Amino acid sequence: MSVDMSITRLILDASIVVQLVMLVLLLASVTSWAVIFAKRNALQKAGQGADQFEDRFWSGGNLAEIYAQGEQSDEQGGGMERIFRAGFKEFTRARKQPGIAPEAMIEASQRAMRVSLSRELDGQEQQLPFLATVGSVSPYIGLFGTVWGIMNSFLALGQMQQATLATVAPGIAEALIATALGLFAAIPAVIAYNYYANRIERLGNRYDLFIEEFTGILHRHSQNSPSGNEN
Repeated sequence: MSVDMSITRLILDASIVVQLVMLVLLLASVTSWAVIFAKRNALQKAGQGADQFEDRFWSGGNLAEIYAQGEQSDEQGGGMERIFRAGFKEFTRARKQPGIAPEAMIEASQRAMRVSLSRELDGQEQQLPFLATVGSVSPYIGLFGTVWGIMNSFLALGQMQQATLATVAPGIAEALIATALGLFAAIPAVIAYNYYANRIERLGNRYDLFIEEFTGILHRHSQNSPSGNEN
């Protein structure tokens, strides 16, 4: 007596609980891969935008002109340009107030840039918790399916007068498929989470360094007249 041990047959013959576990894990895996590719594109775009903006910013152009260019194309420089625009806008607004101290102008600009920085990092960190959840929970979901499948196999085994390996193997095999699917969903999610968390941290450090450099430029301009704002 031959037993069909193909993966497809084992899944189709599995109990409804094990099939539901497999479906949940499959959906989690597909969704996590979608998040992985989306996050890859978003971080790549953010890095390229920062490179483009820094080239324009450090080319020695007029700060007001750089700000105006950003208004025409807000996405050209990405997050770094939005941080620059938030700081320069607040600096310009504060500078128009009569009698304001230079330190107050700098502090106002820094606060605006810090708020913009928090928004940028918060946007980049979206969906990372999902990857962390898939990476930590999927093995346990798969283990639940495995335990349930093996339990059913032994319950069926107890009702047989004579048991052979051929009668037990399919039930155990289908249960182990749930474990494999759990690992298949968890491993890429964990790797991607750690990788992207590191890239976002590095991007945040890059933004933070720009804020410090731009603050130094604004400090020099705060001592001058409103005209002639050159890098």
